[in-house]
Formats: sequence, structure tokens, C-alpha cells
Amino acid sequence: QDGLIENGGGSVQAGQSLRLSCQASGGSSPNFAMSWFRRTPGKKREAVATIRSGTGNSFYAPSVKGRFTISQDKSKTIVYLQMDNLNPGDTAMYFCAAALYDNGDPWYAENGYDYWGLGTQVTVTA
Repeated sequence: QDGLIENGGGSVQAGQSLRLSCQASGGSSPNFAMSWFRRTPGKKREAVATIRSGTGNSFYAPSVKGRFTISQDKSKTIVYLQMDNLNPGDTAMYFCAAALYDNGDPWYAENGYDYWGLGTQVTVTA
């Protein structure tokens, strides 16, 4: 796998929606899992959502559950994050991450991921 490319960030008002996408470059084979993390200045990067490529099972951080939806395309090399009812607290740089194998780490642990994208900025104004 050559890398991950994120798209879809931008600036919106509270209550609006955005959809992020992340594509594995280089014609890669499906990963074990792909996830979204986010980081705001001065804070640690936090896990947002993950999807298991094989089963399609997904998990979410409590702060976004019910508002965000993670999904993948049929090739399982593109993952999407549909973000609805956004609020200013969602403002962050969003990063895509891919885990090649199940190494036993929790989905929300950064150490469990092998590849990271450069990030895409999401800004939500009140």
C-alpha cells in the first residue's frame, strides 16, 4: 500500500453535513480495518469510527454515535465518513488510518494502525 488520501473536508455551519472519503492508493488489497481519527490543536488525536473490512462491522466514539456513519465501497479500498448534525465541537483535522492485520490492539488505539493519511480539515461554525 502506497498511502491514504482523504477528501471532503470543509467549512459548514452547525447542523449541516459533510462526507469524508479515504482511498488507499496504489491499488491496494483490502485492509483488516480502516478508521477515522481527529485532532484539535493542543489535544491528543482521538478515534472517531472504524469499520472492519471483512465483516463490515463498525464502532463509534460516544461523542459521534448516532450522528456519524462509516461505510466502505464494494472494493473495500475506499472508506467514507458521513457526518450529520455537525456542531462546533466536531471542528478538527480528520485523519484516515488503515490496519493491515488484526494485531490485537483496540480499534481506538493509534498504535494499531500501519498507514495514515495527511488529514483533511473540518470546521463547523455556530
